[in-house]
Amino acid sequence: MLLAVRDETAAGQSLYEVAIEFLTERITVKDLVRERVRQEVQYFNRKSGEEFQGLVQPTGAEVVLNGRTTAFRMQEHRRLDVDEQVQRALEGFTNNSYFILINDNQAESLDQEVSISPQTRISFVKLTPLVGG
Repeated sequence: MLLAVRDETAAGQSLYEVAIEFLTERITVKDLVRERVRQEVQYFNRKSGEEFQGLVQPTGAEVVLNGRTTAFRMQEHRRLDVDEQVQRALEGFTNNSYFILINDNQAESLDQEVSISPQTRISFVKLTPLVGG
């Protein structure tokens, strides 16, 4: 099943969208995060270039504003470790660096089960710290 997953601002503006394929109609939030990050890392590792478009910032990368989206610039192109990026993303969810909306309902935990269909709306909303706080 192909599922459209998008990044949005807190105001609901769509920034970036990617399609992710799942083999079952029931997944956990952890499965969703893991598969999204796995796909992002695999795409980056296959291409050349130093800019990574992904959910979480890789170690040693700097934030780059890229139009409406945020990307991460690596000092030099290197292969990213899928497991490390997945772990960072799961920690980010737990630490409220971002939240996930599933059909406009906020995901409560990584273990939450979700029934998906082609009509399921998934949004990742990254939270940005306030300046000075």
